[in-house]
Amino acid sequence: MSRKWIVISFCSLMVLSALFSSLRRPDPAPLSGGYADIPEPGISPRQLPVEGSNPARAFGSAIADAVEKVMPSVVVVRTEEVRVKFKQDVFGFIYRVPEQLAGEGSGVIVDKRGYIITSWHVVEGARQIEVVLNDGSKFPARCIGSDRATDLAVLKVSVEGREYPPVEFGDSEAVRVGEVAIAIGSPFSLQSSVTVGHVSQKGRRVRILPYEDFIQTDAAINEGNSGGPLIDVDGRLIGINTATKTDAQERGVGIAFSIPSNLAMVIAQSLIDKGKHEWPWVGAFFGTIQPNQRKFFSGGAGVAVTSVWDGTPAARAEIKPGDLVMEINGTPVKNNHDVDRIIYNHSVGDRLVFLLKRNKKEQLEIELLLEEYPGATP
Repeated sequence: MSRKWIVISFCSLMVLSALFSSLRRPDPAPLSGGYADIPEPGISPRQLPVEGSNPARAFGSAIADAVEKVMPSVVVVRTEEVRVKFKQDVFGFIYRVPEQLAGEGSGVIVDKRGYIITSWHVVEGARQIEVVLNDGSKFPARCIGSDRATDLAVLKVSVEGREYPPVEFGDSEAVRVGEVAIAIGSPFSLQSSVTVGHVSQKGRRVRILPYEDFIQTDAAINEGNSGGPLIDVDGRLIGINTATKTDAQERGVGIAFSIPSNLAMVIAQSLIDKGKHEWPWVGAFFGTIQPNQRKFFSGGAGVAVTSVWDGTPAARAEIKPGDLVMEINGTPVKNNHDVDRIIYNHSVGDRLVFLLKRNKKEQLEIELLLEEYPGATP
């Protein structure tokens, strides 16, 4: 009998304990109307407001601002090409087999009417071209002109009735070696990828195109970046990414090249207006005087006129072989590549003013009108 009362007493205590615990338990958080406050983690405080200046943060913000400014102007260029392969069957008969190939590159809008600069090798031989804007919109496009000497082409979006955000052009001549350079494009089909580096050098010639005046950069440029923009920290276009130095890249060295924006702008405008680019010339050839000879033979000048063609702008302006070229349009020249750069950064019909030195003493200022280069490429 005592055991029975012990069991009854124990069960009663358990019931009373459970009832007392339920009365003290707080109400559960409501299922709707938001979450309960999350306590601060014990291992580290949450991100706090930043106070004071930080050069690294300012630099990062400048990069992000430049990218945000340009990104709406950057596009993906997708192409479809059909190539024919020849095969031979077991009986020796040769037949043709069409092969459909897909390609992809990058481009940048340079006119609100829908004109886009890209690389010629991106669209060469393409049967169909599609442009993908930064917001994901897709439009058919056609190539309205190209210049193989610089590997540039201009596309036109076929959809009318809307405006497209053009990039702001920068002055590639004013860009200094060592400045920050930002490349945007779609390497390996990864749309809107951004890489940051520096302008490694200017005026590079690496013998991959008929005419070269490359901006060299260490910003990573890979397959799919071709045709995309190289910009400065203010979001201005300073170059069109066109090529990589393959053998150096295989050794892990980041070397890439871009067409300067000044040259690209002239060629793009020519392709838009005329469907082709007319290379300008003055009708004279120029030679570089070696540095160790300048003091004794040219009074410090670095460029001399070596020959003048009859019936050309140079001949009509009475430029003569042996004349020393000091400046063109107020810009000093140190070698024949400087002369070519200034001429090719202008269009047919533009006027140039040459500051010449004749007979080592007499200085002449001669103005002439650029005409079309008579050959296929410069």
